[in-house]
Amino acid sequence: QVQLVESGGGLVQAGGSLRLSCAASGSGSIFSFNAMGWYRQAPGKERELVAAVTSSGSTNYADSVKGRFTISRGAAKNRVYLQMNSLKPEDTAVYYCSAGRYSGTVYYPYDYWGQGTQVTVSS
Repeated sequence: QVQLVESGGGLVQAGGSLRLSCAASGSGSIFSFNAMGWYRQAPGKERELVAAVTSSGSTNYADSVKGRFTISRGAAKNRVYLQMNSLKPEDTAVYYCSAGRYSGTVYYPYDYWGQGTQVTVSS
């Protein structure tokens, strides 16, 4: 069993910044996730991958956030962060952390989800 706890969301004006944090907990080898990522889901839309990072630090981003968001992992590997700069109203969504794996260049999340953290960007 894996628990993912997100934090750091809030209300911010367009152009502002937020830093999201996620801590993964559980037992055994789950701490050796080879990848972690952030998804978001806006009202009426499907959940989408925002960014993912491998255990070695390789990253990939959705085109809509490239150059504005930065994903990183903590030294303990069971933490992942999302620095969000130059926020836009269209970034408004519930953000979810995920643990997963890469197959080639494609990120696949395991079926573990936290409660998410709300990010609201006002215009």
